[in-house]
Amino acid sequence: MGRVAGSYGIRGWIKAAPGGGAQLALAGAKTWWIGDEPRKVVEAKVHSATVLAKLEGVDSREQALRLKGAGIWLERGKLPDPGDGHYYHADLMGLEVVNEQGEALGVVRKLFTNGAQDVMELAGDRTRLLPWVASVVKSVDLKGRRIVVEWGADW
Repeated sequence: MGRVAGSYGIRGWIKAAPGGGAQLALAGAKTWWIGDEPRKVVEAKVHSATVLAKLEGVDSREQALRLKGAGIWLERGKLPDPGDGHYYHADLMGLEVVNEQGEALGVVRKLFTNGAQDVMELAGDRTRLLPWVASVVKSVDLKGRRIVVEWGADW
């Protein structure tokens, strides 16, 4: 869902960098998993593209800085439904990507945001980067584990 980007202030607040627009999910969660440890969220709020959070047991800037760089996860069952046409990045990992001609382009290795849109990194005969935009992504079949895109095999 994101990572700890650093501390915020001197009272133990952390600044979280959410992945793929997960600000609201992080800000609304009561528990964050940081590493292998669940952490109770005392208070959290969206702050621009980040989430500021006060975690139980983290009471100083130094304690918050020790968490810097750590991944943040939420329990799947407590996530809100992403809604029609929206997906959690974790659900797209490993899906086969084919173009409209049926040519295999690879499998989703990771997704990231480049500032303008989300981008899929595909692993296959070579690494490909495809923008996650409506003009490229034509359909997503989570049950069939397949994404169809408008993208040439030689691009």
